[in-house]
Parts: sequence; structure tokens; C-alpha cells
Amino acid sequence: MNFVDRAVIEVAAGTGGSGAEAFRRESGVPRGGPAGGDGGKGGDVVLEADGNLSTLLDYSYRRHYKAGRGEHGQGKNRTGRNGDDVLLKVPPGTIARDADTGDFLGELLQPGETLVIARGGRGGRGNARFATATRQAPRRWEPGEEGEARRVELELKLMADVGLVGEPNAGKSTFLSAVSRARPKVADYPFTTLIPNLGVVELPDFRSFVVADIPGIIEGAHEGKGLGHQFLRHVERTRTLAVLIPVDVEDPQGEYDRIRAELRQYSPDLARLPHCVVHTKADLLAPDAPRPSVEAPEAWGQFVVSSVTRTGIQSLLEALWKHAQAEIQREGDDASEESDDEWWIP
Repeated sequence: MNFVDRAVIEVAAGTGGSGAEAFRRESGVPRGGPAGGDGGKGGDVVLEADGNLSTLLDYSYRRHYKAGRGEHGQGKNRTGRNGDDVLLKVPPGTIARDADTGDFLGELLQPGETLVIARGGRGGRGNARFATATRQAPRRWEPGEEGEARRVELELKLMADVGLVGEPNAGKSTFLSAVSRARPKVADYPFTTLIPNLGVVELPDFRSFVVADIPGIIEGAHEGKGLGHQFLRHVERTRTLAVLIPVDVEDPQGEYDRIRAELRQYSPDLARLPHCVVHTKADLLAPDAPRPSVEAPEAWGQFVVSSVTRTGIQSLLEALWKHAQAEIQREGDDASEESDDEWWIP
């Protein structure tokens, strides 16, 4: 399956139906008066998050979507039927923007959430709406309003608790396959990972968290070099990062500093995410070799692991779980404070 995380579509909501001009014509009811009904509302174009989707691939095949128009009003005060909505399924984590103005339209984070990206036009009023005591037989009616039409940019940011970052061949895919049921491509040459991969880590006591692996980051990634820059957005939503550095690298400190610099230049918010340092491929160390480490004062921890022998894996997973849960708790506290502020009445 191809992975597509950006798409631009053109959407048009339905035009509202026009109001009707009609008068009652009933036996035994002289001068029945106006009886023109209102037009129906035009259909909306709606996004819905679907937990079964993980890509925007469908929107690279079809770009134009149009909702149904409302039916015109009818006699006997009958309102026209509303136009049919168009429901577009997208993966959770999708952001919608106006492609021409850049205006933020909304985002869908949880399965089942919906977002209207183009509203249908209001139906016009029929002549029955314009009757007054002094004008009892109006011939006035309104046309339906046009629906919104715009170009919409869809951008997908994968939802994960932990993001794996590192240079090519740092062991990210091997680590992901060792701790989850994900099966990313693993080989002994750079850039084997061409698309982001997600894996669910299962721990005892029914605990679990989601890990995201993105293609390797090289120097200049924020300027478009390599593949990592295309997918750094997918770790912006993570709650903590794991910076992977293999033990056989010539300059571990320089590699760590380069990765941190690339994250900082791509997005200051991404660089501010909590992170730990994971020294991978520990099975390559000699038995009497010193424990590898780097100067990382901002990191909340350093770990030495081997995805092949599973050395240090369990303690790392427990630490990642703990920090992900701490961030979830902090997010909940922040949301609670915002809610309290919103409803505070001095």
C-alpha cells in the first residue's frame, strides 16, 4: 500500500433550494392565501476520522467532491428536501486547511470525529413567509444561497506516543520490529525505511503504547535533504522522542548534536518535546567495553539496548511507558485548567 500524507482536494457544498410562490386552491376555502414552502438546505462536505485508515491515498485518485443541492419549495407550504451531504473518510490525525488562504479549518484526532469543510447554502423562503396583515397575497420569494466552494489541503500527522528519530541505519526499524508486531523493512543499507511505520507495544497488565518510526534524518534534512524532512511532521504529535544512536558510530556526540539541531531547525516545538537517548546495537560491544553515553543535559534518560539479544529492551519500554503516561496526565491537567478558566465568572 502506498503511503500518502498530503492531498489537495476541491470541494463544493450544495446550493440551497429556492422558495416557492404558490397560493392555496382548496374547495370551500376562498382566498386561501400564500402557500409557497421554503427551499431545502444544500448538502455539506464533511470529513470523518476513520480508525481503519492510515493514509490519504484515496484523495490522490479523486480530487473533486460536490454535495447535493436542496430541492425547491413546493405548494401547500411544503419545504424542499435538504441536499445530501458528502462524507469523506480520513485517518485520525488529519489536519484541514484552505489551500488558497492557508486558513486552519480544523483537525480530527479521534475516530468518529467530524469536521464540516464546506457548508451548504441556506434554502430560500417561500412567499408564505412574507405574508403580513397589510400584504396578504405576497408574490415575493427568495432564491437559495450558494454553497461554499474551496480547495482544501489535507495533511496527515500520525498519532503515536513515542517517536523514533535517528540517522539512517541507527536501528529504528529493527527496534520497532523487536518491540511490536510491526514488520518494517530491515536491511544493512541506508534508507530502507521509505515511509513512516507504526507499532503497538504491549506490556504486562494490559498496558500498551504506540511507537512511530520515520525515515532516517541526515544533516540538512530541514532543507529537504534525504527523506526524513518529509516525515518529521509525524513525530510532532508524539509525547516523547527516542533519539537512537548506534554504538558503532565513529562520533556519537556529533551524531546526537546533529539530530537535535535538525529537529530544532525544522520546528522549535518538536525540539522541545521530552526525549531520551537510546544507544542501539549493544550486541556489537565487547564484554569489557565501557557503557556508551553522550552529553545530553536535556534528555530525561540514556539507555543501552540490543534489539537482537533484547538486552535493556524491557527497562527502556517501561521508562517510555512511564513518560508517555506522565505527558498524558499533564495534557489532562492543562485541559482541565483551560476549562476552569473558560467558565470562571468573577
